[in-house]
Amino acid sequence: MSLNLLLFPYFILISLILSGFASSQTLPKEEVDALRALATALKKSSWNFNVDPCDLTSSDGGWRNLNANSKQFADTVTCNCSSTVCHVTSIVLKAQSLQGFLPKEFAGLPFLQEIDLSRNYLNGSIPPEWGTLPLVNLSLLANRISGPIPKEIGNITTLKTLTLESNQISGNLPPELGNLNNIEIILLGTNYLTGDIPSTFSKLTTLTDFRISDNQFTGTIPDFIQNWTELQKLTIQASGLVGPIPSAIGTLVKLTNLRISDLNGPSSPFPPLQNMTLITSLILRNSNLTGKLPDYLGSMTTLKHLDLSFNKLSGPIPETYSALWNVDFIYFTSNMLNGEVPRWMVERGDNIDLTYNNFSKDQTTKECWTRNANMFSSTTTSPLAANNYSNVACMSYYICPKTFYGLHINCGGDELTVNGTMYDSDTWEKPFRDGSRTGWVSSNTGNFLDDERDLKVPTLWTNTSELKTAEPILYTQARLSAISLTYLALCLGNGSYTVKLHFAETMFSDNETYSSLGRRFFDIYVQVMFF
Repeated sequence: MSLNLLLFPYFILISLILSGFASSQTLPKEEVDALRALATALKKSSWNFNVDPCDLTSSDGGWRNLNANSKQFADTVTCNCSSTVCHVTSIVLKAQSLQGFLPKEFAGLPFLQEIDLSRNYLNGSIPPEWGTLPLVNLSLLANRISGPIPKEIGNITTLKTLTLESNQISGNLPPELGNLNNIEIILLGTNYLTGDIPSTFSKLTTLTDFRISDNQFTGTIPDFIQNWTELQKLTIQASGLVGPIPSAIGTLVKLTNLRISDLNGPSSPFPPLQNMTLITSLILRNSNLTGKLPDYLGSMTTLKHLDLSFNKLSGPIPETYSALWNVDFIYFTSNMLNGEVPRWMVERGDNIDLTYNNFSKDQTTKECWTRNANMFSSTTTSPLAANNYSNVACMSYYICPKTFYGLHINCGGDELTVNGTMYDSDTWEKPFRDGSRTGWVSSNTGNFLDDERDLKVPTLWTNTSELKTAEPILYTQARLSAISLTYLALCLGNGSYTVKLHFAETMFSDNETYSSLGRRFFDIYVQVMFF
């Protein structure tokens, strides 16, 4: 009898130690098991199952890394403990270098409202089992997720934010996503999505932000976007969709940010946007727009970024545009605009690009660069086609110092000599670079939107990673261009030349983290011939 009394409390002590925080009854065993499965699948090794992930009162409790939490990084598990029972409601693991896969066991957390696994190295496909969760926010931004979007995601009627940008997701958009009657933000850019935008999306009347750039969609921009009357941001750049831009877009009067570019299909006149009085960023680049610039743009004094480059717009710049003198960036590059360049553009404008148009040859266009206006080739649409710079008004005065039979440029870098070849410096800070001393000039168009880097010269880049290539000194610095970069050799002697372009990746890393994820697409023209 006395022996039994001694052994019983000892057994209780051992049981408490082995069962860990699950025995505290603050978190159901089913959710503990789900967390263990998540840790295994995600390869999240820092979760400590010897402490209570929901206990924020003790020094060693709670799965939270306060030092890792910022806009870019986060490592937090959040619980709701409204009674003696707790439930996991949020898992945010941003930029944790996780290298596992997406597990279906998230569905074992029935009170989960947020999954944010942004900027990791996760693979696999989105489990359809997640469709049973009461999610409000789902973000898988910048991973290696593949496969289609499961139709079951359309069952999550509580969902407000769906962020799947920068992955390898393929297939058609499931029509069931049209059932997301509380959705506000859908971000699907930089994937391999195909097909039309489903007609069921016409029901998404709560949308405020919709982005589908850099995909392989087919069909046209649907007229039903006029139903999205709460929309504030719309981004359709290089999406695969064809034009024209529907006139119905003009009803979206709450838009502050409209970005459409790279539309194939028929030409069309400028869309009716005069009621968008809140617009701050308007990009309609390479969208087959024809006709004259609309007068009403001059009344959009909220504008900070206006890009109408690479269209077929003609006629003079309207007088009403003088009210746009304080717009931060204006790009009318590569159109057929004519008449005189307004004085306000060269005297008061901030950053203006008028290159490759048909403006009058006068005192204003005599200079290639005036204050903050790039007017290189503003009087002719393509000096390269004729292989003759004399028809460029601002270069007509130029006399070659000598005849050159070669051209070597260290793009974005200092002058240097490698293996007996001297490379010219290219560190000019302005969009137009007068390199006439060395027989060449350059013109750089565009700025990087949404770039949070604090750069003094936003088109120069210095590499900080290890370069595994021959002559790495040639790739230490680089010239960046957001839209178009042109180098024009002025004084080359007649003959045949071999053109060699050297590239090295200086931004994406060579490791298994999210910083290695990305892809580059760009066109190269030599003497207006596409390569």
